[in-house]
Amino acid sequence: MDYNSIFEEIKREINLDVKHGKVADYIPELAHVDPNKFGISLKCMDGQSFSMGNADEKFSAQSITKVFSLALAMNHFGQKVWSRMDVEPSGTSFNSLVLLEYEQGIPRNPFINSGALVIADMLVEKLEDPKGEFLEFVRNITGSRDIDYNYKVANSERDHGFRNRAMANMLKSFGNIKSDVEDVLDFYFHQCSIEMSCKQLADAFMVFSNRGSKLGSKEKIITKQQSQRINALMLTCGFYDEAGEFAFRVGLPGKSGVGGGIVAVYPGEYSVAVWSPRLNKLGNSVLGMKTLELLTTKTGMVIF
Repeated sequence: MDYNSIFEEIKREINLDVKHGKVADYIPELAHVDPNKFGISLKCMDGQSFSMGNADEKFSAQSITKVFSLALAMNHFGQKVWSRMDVEPSGTSFNSLVLLEYEQGIPRNPFINSGALVIADMLVEKLEDPKGEFLEFVRNITGSRDIDYNYKVANSERDHGFRNRAMANMLKSFGNIKSDVEDVLDFYFHQCSIEMSCKQLADAFMVFSNRGSKLGSKEKIITKQQSQRINALMLTCGFYDEAGEFAFRVGLPGKSGVGGGIVAVYPGEYSVAVWSPRLNKLGNSVLGMKTLELLTTKTGMVIF
């Protein structure tokens, strides 16, 4: 497959000069990002990589990191993870307090904020150095030491994370957070602040394309079944209220973040990351969605 030529075709068709969408500004530090950035990187099972645009520039991964924290939690807790949350699409906003109260503190899935906070609580409870060990996990699956937290973003989230703080306290009231709420929030805000490039994200997500193993290594990060389960959750719950739209238009499991990134995987074939900071009203990258739709349309490679 000539991905370089396909990328050039996509670039012409998406029209980078069109200014639809807006950069996330509810986290003030994210509002400083240049809205015109665009990058894409694809990593194949044979180790080849194909990139275009700002693929080497780091950006705030935000909710994409929820896939990493879930994988780490499943590594430590296995099936026990699902005793504290469900695996269903939310059908409401990713930060809904109403749904959480209605369902008595059991999050619909691990990719909405309440679910990710419960995962954070499990890791804070289990790990001796949660932030350090989580960062090491991400560096390991990526194969890069050049990954770190953006402390300005983490502090910005802490200073303006009123709804997440309310959600964590509600979870605590239902007994679904065991650790100190501030410790859980501190871990969660740092988790979301991790900065990675499209190339690094494509490398990291090869674990989910390669049945739970690092590419080019015999190291097993998660089991094959756990990888399959995570891919299933990415397909059904990875895009806030737009998961059905992404499955319909793109046809791959994936996860988005309000930093403008989207990562998708074709199990057994490749992983691909795209970055464009302008978001639609549901919090997903406008050009990222369109780019991946064109990619699978032109290659004919979807999981269905």
